[in-house]
Amino acid sequence: MSVDVQGFRTAGIDLTDDLAKFRTASLAETVDRADLRRRVDRKYLIDLDTVRRVMSDLTGTHRALEIDGRRTTTYSTTYFDTDDLASCRAHIQGRRRRWKVRSRLYVEDQLCRVEVKTKDGRGATIKAASVSDPSRHGTLVAADLQFVTNSLQSSHPELVVGALRPTAEITYTRACLVDLDAGTRLTIDHHLTAVLDRGHAWISDGCAILETKGGATPGEADRLLLSSGIRPRSFSKYVATASLLDPRLADNDIRSLQGTYLHGLAS
Repeated sequence: MSVDVQGFRTAGIDLTDDLAKFRTASLAETVDRADLRRRVDRKYLIDLDTVRRVMSDLTGTHRALEIDGRRTTTYSTTYFDTDDLASCRAHIQGRRRRWKVRSRLYVEDQLCRVEVKTKDGRGATIKAASVSDPSRHGTLVAADLQFVTNSLQSSHPELVVGALRPTAEITYTRACLVDLDAGTRLTIDHHLTAVLDRGHAWISDGCAILETKGGATPGEADRLLLSSGIRPRSFSKYVATASLLDPRLADNDIRSLQGTYLHGLAS
């Protein structure tokens, strides 16, 4: 999918001053002590004031991931699905065993990975990743295609991996906070836009997707949000934006977000 998303991008939010209050963690430290290939993810769609309040409360325990002096990174992600959007449908139907395939480019670093995410029978997220060449971003060919096949053949033998096609291109800015002692991470995604077959969608200015990545027991950030009456929700960037624009998909889970947090424009 070769679409220029720049014309659709909004001003987003600026977390520079908030991130500057944290001590830093290197990528090596983060990988060593909070890699979390197998984990429980909890997602929250929240406003900027709440994001900043949570960040302020975490400065004593968390560090900001810093790469080459930079505390945010632009992610460009292409999602792959079947013609009938089987990956989307499995998420919408709440199937415990589901899958997601994507090509991810870390724009500033020009690093590319192909990632396969699955859910096991207990609801834990399992992620496998393989380094790819940046020139292959947005495609599944050669070694990348074989990697996806190998990653899914035992859990989803019915899936014809060679038939997957790019169905969405999603771009956003991510900040990552790491609790090295607890071995957990927290990501804050903002400035999000999505280009799909049927149009484009975006998250409102002043809003962000906060996601905690840890064990079965809620972490510090989860407890802070719960104390404010904010609970995690099932939210996928890909599934939400696709549901907003494709009438073949049920949109019950995201209908309440339309016109407030989430917006779309059909092509």
